[in-house]
Amino acid sequence: MKKFDITTPVGIVIGIMVLLLAVLSNSGASGLIFFIQIASTLIVVGGLIAGIVINFSMAELKVVPKVLMESFRDENYDLRKLIDTFVDLSGKARREGLLALEAGLDEVEDPFIKKGILLAVDGIEPDVIKDIMMAEVVAMEERHRKGRSVLEKAGEYAPAWGMIGTLVGLVLMLQNLNDPASLGPNMAVALLTTLYGTVLANLVFIPMASKLSNKTDEEVFVKQIIIEGVIGVQSGQNPKVLQEKLSAFLSTKDKIVEENIGDAYEA
Repeated sequence: MKKFDITTPVGIVIGIMVLLLAVLSNSGASGLIFFIQIASTLIVVGGLIAGIVINFSMAELKVVPKVLMESFRDENYDLRKLIDTFVDLSGKARREGLLALEAGLDEVEDPFIKKGILLAVDGIEPDVIKDIMMAEVVAMEERHRKGRSVLEKAGEYAPAWGMIGTLVGLVLMLQNLNDPASLGPNMAVALLTTLYGTVLANLVFIPMASKLSNKTDEEVFVKQIIIEGVIGVQSGQNPKVLQEKLSAFLSTKDKIVEENIGDAYEA
């Protein structure tokens, strides 16, 4: 079940607060106004949007809001519960046969598990089942890669447009060396665009893309457990053997908890 991932906004807020505190500790509240530059914002944000629109198709751009929302969501995977599900399915298959599993699939929420069990019920060979399910995993990875590639490109373009803004500011400054009053604003454009672009890239786009990549890796890991569980059920493995096999995917901490639960039941 997905829930709100508070670490993403907390990380962004911490980054912004660190920057604000650095400015306030050096120049006080009055120094903040020098870091607000409309021209720099227009160059970085406008150039970034232009680069993204050129780089991607309209279909790819339409999924950007959904991709951004995924950065603020966390999928709670209960691996012990997942393993218990396959242990129960394995026991039922050995007692009543594979065909009996189809009747209880309404209680299974994960569509990937349902698909695997239906393939097993249809009598498809284990190698073929694994190939079919792995093909879906590969397709999922590709969809996720395309989704987060927008954020990855934004992380590349933002500092580049910051440098472009710096060049614009330097050109304006060099053209008005005889006008001391214009040197300050032009220098602000030159420096703040680089700051804006670098902050956007390293505080927002690159960390979000990295988080999405980690989420994909976690989802692939869970689907690998499901595939092994489906193959175990289809091949008629002993529930205890299947449990031991799938428990290899658990972390050391989860294994200790599982062992303690088993000891408690035995006592």
